[in-house]
Amino acid sequence: MTVGIRDVARAAGVSTATVSRALGRGPVSDAVREQVEAAVRATGYRPNLSARRLRSKSAQTIGLIVADIRNPFFTAVSRAVEDAAYAAGMRLILCNTDEDPAREALYLRLMEEERVTGVIFAPTKATADALTSESLGFPTVFIDRSGLPGAHDSVVLDNVAAAAALVDHLAAQGFSRIGGLFGSTSSTARERQAGYEAAMSRHRLAPLVRSVAPNAAAAEAEATRWLGQSDRPEALILSNGLILMGAVRAARARGLAVPQDLALAGFDNEPWTDLVEPGLTVIEQPVAEIGAQAMRLLFERIESPDQPVRKVVLSGRAVLRGSTRRQA
Repeated sequence: MTVGIRDVARAAGVSTATVSRALGRGPVSDAVREQVEAAVRATGYRPNLSARRLRSKSAQTIGLIVADIRNPFFTAVSRAVEDAAYAAGMRLILCNTDEDPAREALYLRLMEEERVTGVIFAPTKATADALTSESLGFPTVFIDRSGLPGAHDSVVLDNVAAAAALVDHLAAQGFSRIGGLFGSTSSTARERQAGYEAAMSRHRLAPLVRSVAPNAAAAEAEATRWLGQSDRPEALILSNGLILMGAVRAARARGLAVPQDLALAGFDNEPWTDLVEPGLTVIEQPVAEIGAQAMRLLFERIESPDQPVRKVVLSGRAVLRGSTRRQA
């Protein structure tokens, strides 16, 4: 049950007005303040710090919950969302979950306590699949991730087409043992894997799939093991920028030259991908547009809560570099 200010007052043996003054640093004695603070600890009461602000409507707040702020993709999307929020005169609360459903639940509770105007959220598949249209008490837009059909507005990349484009490119270069290393926690990775597998089937090639936690360290460890096997792939598709980084490190650890010994292709056109010789082939995502479209959907959902749920699907752009060029 939710603990309210009346419960604190009852536990402290004072009036609710006295509790409000004590928590708001108002005119009460030190003894009374200590009494109230002890009651807060005993009851587990969490003050609604934004209640006064929201009652006066003097400001509004947007919540942004991302999967991994270390991932440059989410850093860029966060900047686009913040720019749009600033332009609209709104504050932004940024939370990072590290792809952990428990932390997602914690931050969703925080958003409820802060009475945010709306939330932009990149959930794990486990959380996304559990959130119906009635689950949350505020307008929500998913970014980079899909949820239950018809449950929430979303802005995503056409992940199936993007992964298929990488397979098509590698096959055209003459590669046949094309492996795929995909993140294990998100709908995005699942969609990219589906696109990879469909394209491999179309080219009559056997899919070689492994999954990994979507970070550089886990990807490096798994790729190092894979590349040490006698039947290792001759090309790898990596499902996000951090996994791509891990694969580059693994290739170096194994002494493999790119692309002579191993071709690499992945996602996210970050500056470092052009600096690593001979340049990495990637799918460039329209990160600024993803953030701007998410804010547009959120504002429209706030204005018209009963309108149909919408899904915006954006196209990526293949940036072809030396890492996938077949050597003569």
